[in-house]
Amino acid sequence: MLLRASGEHKREAIDLDAVIGKAEGDGGIPNGAVIAAFAEAVVGDDDGTLAAARRGLLDALGAEALVDSCGVAATFNAIDRVADATGIPIDEKRIEPSADLRDRLGIDRFPSRMQA
Repeated sequence: MLLRASGEHKREAIDLDAVIGKAEGDGGIPNGAVIAAFAEAVVGDDDGTLAAARRGLLDALGAEALVDSCGVAATFNAIDRVADATGIPIDEKRIEPSADLRDRLGIDRFPSRMQA
């Protein structure tokens, strides 16, 4: 949701299909394909793919961006696990504005979406 809001604020076209791997290209984000390849490799299980994605990110954006990207990936992994495990609900005020995005990304299929 932050990416979409950021793009709207800056009046930039963000292609969420490219961001989530359903389309080719950068998605309207500088070096988006390199960043997306790294993100996919982080959640994958192929060490060679991860090493290549790290190298691609390092070559395209430098060491500082690689370290930042690793930190962001680790943080998102932890946040997702906590939200999924505890069933944290979406804030009431965000339900309607995020409906189309949640549907498009398949978020409503996550176990945490199920209500007790």
